[in-house]
Amino acid sequence: MSENSSKTQPPIVDRAAFEQRLEGLRAREKAHTHEGDAIAAARRRLPMVEVAADSPLLGPDGPVTLLDAFEGRRQMIAYYFMWWPGRPAAEQCEGCTWVMSHVGELAYLHSRDITFAVFCQGRNTAYGFGDAQTSYEESLRYRAFMGWAMPWYSAQPSLPSLLVGRELGLFHLVCYLRDGDRVFETYWTKRRGAEAVDYSYALMDLTVFGRQEDWEDSPAGWPRLGQATRTLGGAPDWPPLREWPGGRPTAQWPRVDADHSDDLGTSDTGPSTEPGHCHCH
Repeated sequence: MSENSSKTQPPIVDRAAFEQRLEGLRAREKAHTHEGDAIAAARRRLPMVEVAADSPLLGPDGPVTLLDAFEGRRQMIAYYFMWWPGRPAAEQCEGCTWVMSHVGELAYLHSRDITFAVFCQGRNTAYGFGDAQTSYEESLRYRAFMGWAMPWYSAQPSLPSLLVGRELGLFHLVCYLRDGDRVFETYWTKRRGAEAVDYSYALMDLTVFGRQEDWEDSPAGWPRLGQATRTLGGAPDWPPLREWPGGRPTAQWPRVDADHSDDLGTSDTGPSTEPGHCHCH
């Protein structure tokens, strides 16, 4: 929305006062950057745990293994995509859609010998597994509808072992290292940790109104538009959704407006009895 009903905004000062306040914040930003560098250095010194390199996956041309998904590179980052089997596109996970919509050029990762791939889980935390091949084919049609081009597999055949000890059906970001024919897990994160993939939130955080979400620490009167990942209609003309099951994941609307088919080959059995959306917080 180009206009907001709230007229609350920061106080107006002269340039000198503005730069003085900004300089004070800049010191904190630099400290935050240096702490992030230190955390990354510690992450590079973590131990690793071996996982079965022959863990079966489903690929677009048939069965493959975890080792195959590396595409010959030494490292791989896998995003475990939440999935509602048998549900239409509008009811698929807006959080995962949000994250994957930021993945474009992979050449920079490839230049560092890193493969990026999506591992669709074939399930959601609120709903159990569907048929593995059917759910995978649905998810491939969703990828096509969204216009995504990243490698896309189903991890459903190996999900309990690949995400051992973690909540199946919840989105995860997992890093792997290949040593010959052996595969090791080196890092994983979930929920807000997946923000490493997107840039919209990072850019929103630079603006005066921020993400405009309810949980944020903002001055009284600042706009509160709810979550950015699902809207009632084509952004920016409609406000974000507050009540399930209306709306769609935000990034779907440009595809719908461009007459892309969102038919996943599912039989729409009506509104879900469980809230299908997920949250990154």
